[in-house]
Amino acid sequence: MTPRPRPKGSLVRSYVVTGGRSHPTRNTLDLVTLLIATTDLSLAGLTPEKRRVMELCRHGSLSLAEVAGHLRLPVSVTKVLIADLMDSGHIVTRAPIPAARPSDARILQEVLDGLRARL
Repeated sequence: MTPRPRPKGSLVRSYVVTGGRSHPTRNTLDLVTLLIATTDLSLAGLTPEKRRVMELCRHGSLSLAEVAGHLRLPVSVTKVLIADLMDSGHIVTRAPIPAARPSDARILQEVLDGLRARL
């Protein structure tokens, strides 16, 4: 029997990365939530994965999906890490810009009629 080749990359299981937790402390994180690292707190005591999140977000805001991709971790695991960093004040989040509502066709027609009357 030939041994199977080992997968490349980290062999650390997700439950080890999250300290055995499967749910974040906050339920406000979405795939497009923007993450911004604060610079005034020390990184001492953070796990390697949390330090990597801080390094990624130090140069500008990234979405949760982008951070999960860079870390090569499932989104659910990344949410737990981000929630911990939010609780400690290392990460600040910003909700994505909401989609614009479609305008009322009647109002647009009135604007168009007013512009035509002026020209």
